[in-house]
Amino acid sequence: MTASPAQEPSLVASGGGSRALRHVAIIMDGNGRWAHARGLARSEGHRKGVEAARRTVEAARDLGLDVLTLYSFSTENWRRPAGEVRDLMSLLRQFIVDDLPRLKTEGVKVRIIGDRDNLSPDIKALVRRAESETKENSHFILQIAFNYGGRDEFVRAARAVAAAVKTGTLSAKDIDEAIISDHLDTKGVPDPDLVIRTSGEKRVSNFLIWQAAYAEYIFLDILWPDFSAEALSAAIDEFRQRERRYGGVGESAG
Repeated sequence: MTASPAQEPSLVASGGGSRALRHVAIIMDGNGRWAHARGLARSEGHRKGVEAARRTVEAARDLGLDVLTLYSFSTENWRRPAGEVRDLMSLLRQFIVDDLPRLKTEGVKVRIIGDRDNLSPDIKALVRRAESETKENSHFILQIAFNYGGRDEFVRAARAVAAAVKTGTLSAKDIDEAIISDHLDTKGVPDPDLVIRTSGEKRVSNFLIWQAAYAEYIFLDILWPDFSAEALSAAIDEFRQRERRYGGVGESAG
């Protein structure tokens, strides 16, 4: 049995048919290289990256998307120098404190996906606050992948499913794609139609590896701090030229 995506209340999908576009996910890459090219500290690149994120949220809403997911901090990013990790944590704090009031009044629902167990207590509290204060919003969904890794997410989902089977609340024979999806961090949100990665790298980097099984990928040479509304619009235009077949025969085959 294949999953029929459980979905949050949403706007009308942009476009139609095989080119309908509801959810764009972005691997925000290139902050460090942007800073290095200008002789600046990496922290300045990350700060400019937050500004690019703000622009992109606004552009995604203006373009009629229902969901935007931003990959801001991976489970592997803990390997970076301690000072850089502190800077990234500080930027998340700043983003929530500074932007939450505006996002709340503009009807944006904020969701944070990823493992929260090893986050500091103050960050956990801010995450809960952001989600709680925007939970009734339905105009647009902003998902921030923070301390997130696709394999880690699947392991946590598998443990939850195994626990349900052990307690008898779920039968092993009933496990299907829909059950797995319901135990992922993204439960209730449609899968991404388009995944964009900036900076010229052509890797998926452990990002939404279950959810993006049928997504279109676009890799851009733009470094993330330079990403703009025009770049997002151009990527969406490219997406609309593609034919999504989902394993079937395309329209052009007649």
